[in-house]
Amino acid sequence: MKKVKSLKDAVNLINDGDTISFGGNVLHRAPMAAVREIARQNKKSLKLVKTAGAQDIDLLCAMDCVESVDAGFVSYETKYGLANHYRQGVQSGKIKGNEHACYTVICALRGASMNVPFMPVKGLNAGDLLVKNDYFVVVEDPFSGEPITLVKSIVPDVAIIHVQECDENGNAIIYGPKFEDILLSRAANKVIITTEQIVPVSRIKLNAERIDIPGFLVHSIVHVPNGAAPASCYKKYEVDDKSVAAFIKMSSKDEIRAYLKAYETKDYLGERMGRRL
Repeated sequence: MKKVKSLKDAVNLINDGDTISFGGNVLHRAPMAAVREIARQNKKSLKLVKTAGAQDIDLLCAMDCVESVDAGFVSYETKYGLANHYRQGVQSGKIKGNEHACYTVICALRGASMNVPFMPVKGLNAGDLLVKNDYFVVVEDPFSGEPITLVKSIVPDVAIIHVQECDENGNAIIYGPKFEDILLSRAANKVIITTEQIVPVSRIKLNAERIDIPGFLVHSIVHVPNGAAPASCYKKYEVDDKSVAAFIKMSSKDEIRAYLKAYETKDYLGERMGRRL
């Protein structure tokens, strides 16, 4: 059995300076409970990796936990606007933004999953990405003689993925869009699963063909109902508009610490759980 006692125990696996990848996409099934715990534990110099991030990256940038970000997109949905803490961190030089296309992040993770040092990227032949990001290099294709772009593989020390169901052995099922989560689980050295429900092993066995992340890849499991909030979780709950809008207006660390504290209170969780779909 791999289940840990608490989210705090799981996040203790993360060391300052680690490369961390988050599952989900923008405001959908991001592992926000784990992100908040990272901020509470004041982890430092983290290197974040995600194809399309939002509050997960923005919150950690606001709390000075981040050294660099490799992402194809960091912002909120059109309804909410920019990720200003991330933007300000990059503009000031405090955070190194390694700009990608979403596809190049995927290629870098594919390289990690295949245990190779780089991957070719079809179609990226010119542009500022090749100049600004040290992860790219253009070489001669030894077969055709044509130029080909390579992206350096990115190996996350820890991937944190939120799912709807998982058994005590770590076998996880994702309902709805899977985004890059399956790839992340194959690319990272350690995988932490946060889950809405821990279900019986017998139930997972009956649906073995639906397992997205097999237990042998998983280092730790944490039962965290509502663990993606204020992001959405398919078939469970929608984006919490009020919470996201409130966070975006915050500018001081004291405001954000109070915001983090609110998620620890039973009153907030009870109110949020009552709005499940």
